[in-house]
Amino acid sequence: MSSKRPTLADVAADAGVSKAAVSRVINDAPGVADQTRARVREVISRLGYRPDPVARALAAGRGEVVEMVVVEDAATFGTSPYYGRVTAGILQELAGSNLQLQVHLVDESGVAALLERIAGTVSVGAVLLNVPPERACEFYARCDRVVSMATRAPAVPFVGVDNAGGAYAAVRHLFETGRRRIAALHGPEGNTDADGRREGYRRAVHEFGLPDVSVTGTFHRDSGYDLTARLLHREPALDAIFAASDSQAAGAMQALADAGRPVPQDVAIVGFDDSVIALCTTPPMSSVRQPVEEMAAAAVRALVKRQFAAHWRGEFPAVLQVRRSSGPSGHS
Repeated sequence: MSSKRPTLADVAADAGVSKAAVSRVINDAPGVADQTRARVREVISRLGYRPDPVARALAAGRGEVVEMVVVEDAATFGTSPYYGRVTAGILQELAGSNLQLQVHLVDESGVAALLERIAGTVSVGAVLLNVPPERACEFYARCDRVVSMATRAPAVPFVGVDNAGGAYAAVRHLFETGRRRIAALHGPEGNTDADGRREGYRRAVHEFGLPDVSVTGTFHRDSGYDLTARLLHREPALDAIFAASDSQAAGAMQALADAGRPVPQDVAIVGFDDSVIALCTTPPMSSVRQPVEEMAAAAVRALVKRQFAAHWRGEFPAVLQVRRSSGPSGHS
């Protein structure tokens, strides 16, 4: 059996149509009968034909493109420092080249259709953010030029941070400064980053003989505020909080201020991300730094240079940055 890559002409010959008709089907353009369109798609699937991405990009007059697919609502995408840092890292890596960045913002209900649409047109490759693992795997089966961030999926190349190690370091720091009832504001179940941070927190409290005081929400500020308000009713003796994101931690600090629980004299706070938020709180926030810009640049570099394969992992260290929010307790 020949291992030669099938061409557009091969598809046209097998389907008994012109190359122009095949091109219209690939581009979802009008001018092809439904029955013919179905036959061409069946042949494309059977032969395993994939359009040449560079040729298609050049024909469209857009050069080679890195696609960034983000599963998020528009309001969060626009206000979250994380996505801005990812975009900055990608653009820094692309600077000076003829490569372009195209951003696709979609909610979870629409991601399958979006990935299906772009799978045949990807040129350099795609960076996936928050794409559910099953959708990432489906996309990877059709297009192997992909790196996932924030969510791991079996076999799909991935760039991430040592979430568990970072969370462990945060709890150890709080323990070493005398805190003994350390609560955790976790991110959503099933999110790779949140799960890793949850694992690190649990490992630390178990090792130090502390109670597991955990609540789960989202990475957003409102969630941090609400979870902390609930915790203060349930656990009035808590003296520290580890939050799974800086946004959560900022919400927690607001809830503590509203409750008359000063930071850090009464309750210490450590966030995760070391974003600009950490420098803008009062007092400045201790936070576990994840090098988001470097991670995004590494993902794009791997795509451009084809330096990855199935199961490839690029993991970055998470380093605790200590500031005033986790200073010593004001109690003797």
